[in-house]
Amino acid sequence: MADPKASPLHRVVVLALDGLIPFELGIPQRIFGKAREADGRPLYEVVTCSIRPPGPVDTDADFAVLVANGPETLATADTVVVPASYELGPVHDEGVLTPELAAALAHIRPGTRLVSICTGGYVLAAAGYLDGRPATTHWYHAEHFQCLFPKIRVDADVLFVDDGDVLTSAGVASGIDLCLHLVRRDHGAAVANEVARRTVVPPHRDGGQAQYIRRPVPEPQVATTTAARAWALGRLHEPIQLRDMAEQEAMSVRTFTRRFREEAGISPGQWLTQQRVEHARHLLESSDLSIDQVARDAGFGTAQSMRQHLQAALGVTPTAYRRTFRTGSGTSPAGLA
Repeated sequence: MADPKASPLHRVVVLALDGLIPFELGIPQRIFGKAREADGRPLYEVVTCSIRPPGPVDTDADFAVLVANGPETLATADTVVVPASYELGPVHDEGVLTPELAAALAHIRPGTRLVSICTGGYVLAAAGYLDGRPATTHWYHAEHFQCLFPKIRVDADVLFVDDGDVLTSAGVASGIDLCLHLVRRDHGAAVANEVARRTVVPPHRDGGQAQYIRRPVPEPQVATTTAARAWALGRLHEPIQLRDMAEQEAMSVRTFTRRFREEAGISPGQWLTQQRVEHARHLLESSDLSIDQVARDAGFGTAQSMRQHLQAALGVTPTAYRRTFRTGSGTSPAGLA
């Protein structure tokens, strides 16, 4: 029997627009729908709606999907997800909403968390939700997106942008990265990692879109920096110099730095910091180690150094982060029940 005192599920409403990409439509259900408490209870309720009364919605494939909910369902959402569509019409071409889409979005309550996948960001932008904010979209559309919406600070290099209550992702599969990020933000790394394992995807991908943009084919003898990254991950608790990583690939520091950035989309130093932040998060959530010990084990050396890096990356101190994610199994931050 359900616990009558249990908090209601966080409701994710996915907006299905004509011309939608079936793969992207299914991402929220796959990721949020698989997030569970330690006892197996779901953490989210995921429903899909259309901007019209219930009925078929065309996709970019040779089939339509039957959507059982109309636009009024948006009023029940805690989070709204807008996947990509290839039939956005004036939203994509002129940056304006159609009357039908504007009427649907008017159902969204103030304070609802808004998420876009790929070109779904055009919908949020045309509605004015992204004005003055950082955002991203598929790298192929980034220049057009910026020109059409000059008030937005477009970052074409990242997989997703988290601006608190409004989040945008880059192309297609980066919607998985963003949804996993939200599960991690809402319920901690352990829950997100379990969802990733069940989905058979990495819980966190390094770098950004830069690694997916078409570039001239490298020379056949060019080596990768994979071994150096694996070597570094095994000793995050130790001081790691750039030259140490370069030596693992028998490269000069200059060549290694260039190759690393080409492959990961960020510098070796930025990558190391990211990995140490993620390791610190894991230790803060899953262990009773002191803050000083977590800082040493994650490679930050001192609690002050770790505090500065977590504050920059997550906007919270180590103590606040641990308090949020160690309050109980499956307990979510305030406002995200």
